[in-house]
Amino acid sequence: MSQDAIFRIIADLLLVLHAAFVAFVVLGLVLVVCGGFRGWAWIRNPWFRFGHVAAIGVVTVQAWLGRICPLTIWEMSLRERAADTTYGGTFMAHWLHELLYYDMPPWVFVAAYTLFGLAVLGAWIKFPPGASER
Repeated sequence: MSQDAIFRIIADLLLVLHAAFVAFVVLGLVLVVCGGFRGWAWIRNPWFRFGHVAAIGVVTVQAWLGRICPLTIWEMSLRERAADTTYGGTFMAHWLHELLYYDMPPWVFVAAYTLFGLAVLGAWIKFPPGASER
C-alpha cells in the first residue's frame, strides 16, 4: 500500500470521526429533549451530559474566535500529503463532506452554533443531569 493511500485512509477516518462528533452534538440534543419528556433516566447521565455540553461549547467558542475545527485542518493536511484534492477522495469522503461542509458566510455559522449552544443549555436547565424525576 502506498504512502498516499495510507494518508487518504487516515483522512477518511478523520472525516468519519468528525461526522460522529456532529451526530453526537445534534442527536444528543434531540435525545435529551425527547428523553426528558418521555422520562428516560439515561439522558440524565452526567458523563453524557457534560460531554455533550462540552462538545457544543468547544464548537461555539471556535466559531466566535473564527477558528477552524482541528479535525478539518488535520483532514485537509492529510489529503494534501496524499496528493489528493481536498475532498476529492473516496465515495465515503465525498458524501460525508457534502453533509458536513457548507459554503456560507462565517456569521451564519457563529449564529447557528450559538443558537444551538443555547438550546443545549436550555435542555440542561429543563432536564438537568443527575437523578431521574421518576
